[in-house]
Order: sequence, then structure tokens, then C-alpha cells
Amino acid sequence: MKTIIKKLLLLAVLVASGTANAQELIVFESSHLKCNDSVLVFTPANSAPGEATPALFLLHGWSGNYKNWRDKTDIQAFSDKYGFIIITPDGFYNSWYVNNIDPNKMQWRKFFDSELYPAIMKKYRLDPMRSFITGLSMGGHGAINVFLDDTTRFRSAGSMSGVLNLHDTRLKEGQMTEVLGQYTKENTLFDQNSAINRLESIRGTKKAMIISCGAQDGLAKSSREFSAKCDQLGIPNILIMSPGVHSWPYWIFALDLHLFLFSKMLGT
Repeated sequence: MKTIIKKLLLLAVLVASGTANAQELIVFESSHLKCNDSVLVFTPANSAPGEATPALFLLHGWSGNYKNWRDKTDIQAFSDKYGFIIITPDGFYNSWYVNNIDPNKMQWRKFFDSELYPAIMKKYRLDPMRSFITGLSMGGHGAINVFLDDTTRFRSAGSMSGVLNLHDTRLKEGQMTEVLGQYTKENTLFDQNSAINRLESIRGTKKAMIISCGAQDGLAKSSREFSAKCDQLGIPNILIMSPGVHSWPYWIFALDLHLFLFSKMLGT
């Protein structure tokens, strides 16, 4: 089924400086998702036509939606501050950004690979070497796994309080069973979909990942062990542990940090 992209809304937003810029809502009709995916795109006020504007794919966490980041903080201000186009797709309440074990249900990764990523890259004329991906919690898991699938699509990737080992989440015997099946020793999908177990595939890469987490977060172990595995394999990574718990104040702080570091990478 051919993907249809409909531009449903284009809003001119006035920032404090009085400069007009755009927040755009794009809806994908997707055969892979079996439903629509809404994507909010924030374009920086200072972007120039024809300019290779850097971009960030920003994923939300479990129980969230495409409006989470916009509703919890001023994403347009982040876009303007760093000059990045920021793309916030819908990962839905419990997709975990993977392909559901049931082929008749949501295949999120197939949607990203064949529909979302190529369409967004084409529409905004983005350069993979100036494009990044990060996300919080479930979205950190998603961002790193999407990066590991094909590192040529991004300059770098990040995780904020990410579930980088699916065995570390309290949801593994609950909500996650709807996506990957029952949590048993015989079900290897939890191992196969854990980012920490996929690092061998990018051994030798020169692209660094940013791994950040609040030191008081229950998932701090996941970030520390992922970074240690990267070090063992010689994979560049920046581990940042700072005071914080699994909460929006921390993730807003972490987003600013990730955008700062991603912007620095553009100059290297």
C-alpha cells in the first residue's frame, strides 16, 4: 500500500522575538502500523531556504504520544536555540518501537525504515550526516535500536534514561508481553531486541552515542552497563550520569544537553 502523507496543519507561531516560524503536523497513513501516525515537526526560525539544516528525531516514552514533548516543554524554543529541525513521531502507548510479534499488529520499525525516515528526509532535504536521533525511556531504547539498525542514516544517537536492556524494565512481564510475547526463558525476543546485545554489529564505528541518565533513576544500571559494553568493544560513547530521577524535569534537562552535544559534533 502506497504511503500517503497528508499535511493537515501548518501553524505560524510567534516567538518572543516576534519572528514567525512553523510547527507542522504530518499524518502518515501506514500499512505497517495498521493505523495513522501523527508527526509534529518544528522548524527553527533562523533556517534559510536551501540550507542543510541539522535534524533531530525525538522519541517519547512509554504511555506517551507524539504531543508529549511539545506539551511538556517548549520544543520550538529548543529548535530555535540550536537551529535543529525537531521531528516528534508517535511511538504510541506501548509499541516499544519494535515490530510486534504478531505480523497483523503494529510493525513500528518497518514503518520507520520504509515510510517515516525516507519521507521526512526527502521532504525537509535532510543530510544523514547532519541528522540525529534520541529519546526518553522506551524512546531511548527505540532511538539506539534504530541507530544500530543502520548507522549510515545518522551522525549520532542518544538515550535519556533509556531501557537499553529490556530485562531491566518493570514492564517486561506486563505491557511488553503485548508486543514481544510472554516473558519466559524460551522467548529470546527480549534478548534480541535489547540494544546492549546488539552492539557487536557496530564494532569499529567512529560514531559516538550519548548515553545519559539520572543517577537516582531505576534504569541507571541499564545506562552504565550499556556504556561499559561499548567501552569493552571500543565503541565511542559519552556516558553522563547526573542527579535526577525518571521524570520530565530530568528529560528536559537531558534534551538540552543532547542538543548541545549534537551541535558540537557538527563541527568535528
